[in-house]
Amino acid sequence: MTSIGNAIGAGGAGLAAGLINAVAGGGTLVSFPVLVALGVPSVSANITNTVALCPGYLGGAAAQRHHVVENRDRLRSLLPAAAAGGLTGSVLLLISPERLFRNLVPYLILLACALLAGQSLLKKWLGASGEARQGSPVLLVAVFLCSVYGGYFGAGLGIMLLAVLGLALHDPLTRLNALKQVLSFVINILAALFFLFSGKVYWVYAAVMAVTSLVGGHLGGRLVGRMNPVVMRVVVVTFGLIAAVRFFI
Repeated sequence: MTSIGNAIGAGGAGLAAGLINAVAGGGTLVSFPVLVALGVPSVSANITNTVALCPGYLGGAAAQRHHVVENRDRLRSLLPAAAAGGLTGSVLLLISPERLFRNLVPYLILLACALLAGQSLLKKWLGASGEARQGSPVLLVAVFLCSVYGGYFGAGLGIMLLAVLGLALHDPLTRLNALKQVLSFVINILAALFFLFSGKVYWVYAAVMAVTSLVGGHLGGRLVGRMNPVVMRVVVVTFGLIAAVRFFI
């Protein structure tokens, strides 16, 4: 039986994760370890976390809705790839060993951080206009692969999506962050719907965290609009490096 203290701990983790995901990505690195510390088996903690954080992504997107509207044409092309990837990743989680993929996680996050930190130089090197590439097969495949990862585990998903979107699209980071929020929500909601029938969701924790992650996501979404893009990039990369170090350890 879940104690009040455990529920409060899960709620605090959901609040922090929702806020971090809205600002930069990497909230799972807070909420997943907390669930494991509360005694939830790792796969169940992963699944419970995915279900619980969906409202946080929704809250973050709602707080940035003016930027979401500006991205509506891009969302039409990217959402199918995100949905297909999220569902694929959730299936893989339930049918394959977790260890192999998780061993790759720190390397994937470090790669995403490098892409995000050096995206200005890479854009100059790649040359072409981002608008010309927004519906390209390369971007769709990249979003799909990020989404597979998001459906499978998801820590650092926002960082990876921002890195990929930043390379393809010449937009302010705040607008790309809103696009990332909607894609992350779709990825997680598809995975969560699949996980509902897995029998591995710890519903008390999921319910508490759903409420607090919604609040955290809304607060984080409002904070993003007030942040300098350069500062925001530093925050995102910092979260990524911390995430990678934690996974290496």
